[in-house]
Amino acid sequence: MEHSRPAPAPAPAPAPAPAPARPVGAVLLWAALALPALTADLIGLNEPRAPWQQLTGLLVLAASVALARRRPLLSFALTAGLGVTTAPALFSVSYGPALGVLALLLGLRAPRARPAALCFAAVGAAGTARIVAVGVDPAPEFLVLTGTLLFGCVFPWLGGRYWRQSRALAEAGWLRAARLEDEQRHAEERARLRERARIAQDMHDSLGHELSLIALRAGALQVAPGLADGHRAAAADLRAAAADATDRLHRIIGVLREADEPVPLAPPGESVEQLVSRAAESGLPVTWEPSPPAPPEPGTVAERLLHRVVREALTNAVRHAPGAPVTVALTGHPYGSTVTVTNGPATGAGAASSGGSGLLGLRAAVTAVGGDFEAGPRGDGFRVRAYVPARQAPAPAGRPPAAPFAHARRRVALGLGAAAGAGVVLVGAAFGWYAYTETHSVLNPSAYAALRLGAPAADVTPVLPDRAVNDPPDERAPAPPEGATCRYYRASGELLVSVDHFRLCFDGTDRLVAKDVVPRAGPAGEGREEYEELSR
Repeated sequence: MEHSRPAPAPAPAPAPAPAPARPVGAVLLWAALALPALTADLIGLNEPRAPWQQLTGLLVLAASVALARRRPLLSFALTAGLGVTTAPALFSVSYGPALGVLALLLGLRAPRARPAALCFAAVGAAGTARIVAVGVDPAPEFLVLTGTLLFGCVFPWLGGRYWRQSRALAEAGWLRAARLEDEQRHAEERARLRERARIAQDMHDSLGHELSLIALRAGALQVAPGLADGHRAAAADLRAAAADATDRLHRIIGVLREADEPVPLAPPGESVEQLVSRAAESGLPVTWEPSPPAPPEPGTVAERLLHRVVREALTNAVRHAPGAPVTVALTGHPYGSTVTVTNGPATGAGAASSGGSGLLGLRAAVTAVGGDFEAGPRGDGFRVRAYVPARQAPAPAGRPPAAPFAHARRRVALGLGAAAGAGVVLVGAAFGWYAYTETHSVLNPSAYAALRLGAPAADVTPVLPDRAVNDPPDERAPAPPEGATCRYYRASGELLVSVDHFRLCFDGTDRLVAKDVVPRAGPAGEGREEYEELSR
């Protein structure tokens, strides 16, 4: 009775992701990137900008965030263009975080590296051109541009690419694990099939050989003198039945056998010499011709293969050349053994060949261990010759395949290392230049106090430092005299802090017309009064 199983219910379709997920994420990302642009001006980290400039920056950031998923390169290019427009050296508190985040998204989402590299080169060229055109001090500004491009753009981009490749490598690892599981299942199934084929081949060789010997003995009994006609007919029928059973066994086992089966059979429990002696006792005209040195040790792969070759050759001789003399010669070598089985022309009616699959299996088994196999006509008869090495040659050790994306990950790691080294050199050079310019633009307070209004520039220049301040605090200084040219000098050589500045203004005749103390950022305090007291 058949039992019907109910059809499995279809798996429910996965619920679609909520539509507002991406817009909400984009809005939150835009808010995070816009926060520095809104607060940097309010807390004094940037020079005050017009409202339309702030609004334009916020709109550009919104467009960059909207394009970050589908067009990450264009998104980064918009933000980089905004940064170059705002600050020639590309570094600004307002848009620096956005530049780094979008560079990270560019490395994470863009599959190719060349467009991003070209974009970085274009940003560097645009920043360099702008520094040359409107920069106050090109050398330090170019160093700042290069450092910002490395640490604010290239480093996040490389980090994004490494992240992308790590994710791809993890996915490839899971796919490889699944594929290996499938291959393991197939290997196990194939192992079962090969074991079945091995057993079938063992049955074919062993039973076929025994049936051939039975047929051989029945044939000898058939022609024995003094045998009654009924017994002679029974012996003929026995011989024909044994030959027919051998053919049937060959056809049935041939269905189960694999053509590439190289596995040697299990030891039959007897040596080659014992096999030949048993065949001779059954009435086969076989001659044993061993040659020194001794044959291979029993139980080894070489001995089992030689036994298999001789057994198959004797079986074929009985089936296809009954009555023909057979010679089995075994020759030992330092590194292996050679067996040769030669039979003469048939003296009786032989069975027709049914495919020769046994010889094909022997060829596969012998060549699999590094040996040599030959089988073919020899004069009026047939010869089977096999050389089997004493030890199976080890398979060449192949180098395991490289992990997916290993070379790409190595390139990214090398790129990170090279960028880090270049960044350290540039930062060190930039700080060295900063320290040099700041310490060589210091005007001693006593020298400032000694300057008198109306003094010519020729008298003032000898007491002035080598350099003037390149980034003067104009926003904290009073309005200069009309038509005058002003220079700024530091009142102290302290680095990385805000210090007081001295401003000296000269008119068209190069005479000192104004001298002022510009206080440091924050409360002016007592320092300004001290400088004014010195001036008096």
